[in-house]
Amino acid sequence: MQPSIFNPWAWRDPSALAGGYTQTTPSVTPPDDQDGGHDGPDAPGPGTPVDLVGYQVQASDGRIGTIDEASNEAEAGYLVVDTGPWIFGQKVLLPAGTVERVDHQERVVHVDRTKERIKDAPPFDADPADPEYRERVGSYYAGGHLPPPEAVPRVM
Repeated sequence: MQPSIFNPWAWRDPSALAGGYTQTTPSVTPPDDQDGGHDGPDAPGPGTPVDLVGYQVQASDGRIGTIDEASNEAEAGYLVVDTGPWIFGQKVLLPAGTVERVDHQERVVHVDRTKERIKDAPPFDADPADPEYRERVGSYYAGGHLPPPEAVPRVM
């Protein structure tokens, strides 16, 4: 089995962008709420396109900010995250491939990088489509990618 090639700009699970409640697959229906409601916002229904702007972003070791802009283009997806006071109000660009899962019920995007790794990324460029900038950011995040355990061949 060949390890998967990591494309930092491709969404790992495009269905996460289309509703799905607390799971990342839109085919799962939400559980019935026994008490008649919840305190959070309603999650989009399965298959409903979702705008991630305003969602919180959670690194593997803590919250990093709020999504200011999102692109779900094929092979070119990214999130622009406003870090607020964490990095003195700076913005960071996160390629879509860093997104581990999306929790629509809680409005949180979970990424598989640490806060330190994100903080040390190339400085934000206001034009995320700039090819040279995308190459620097893509290479930076691809260097820290760990394939899922099932993609790594075992040595016996």
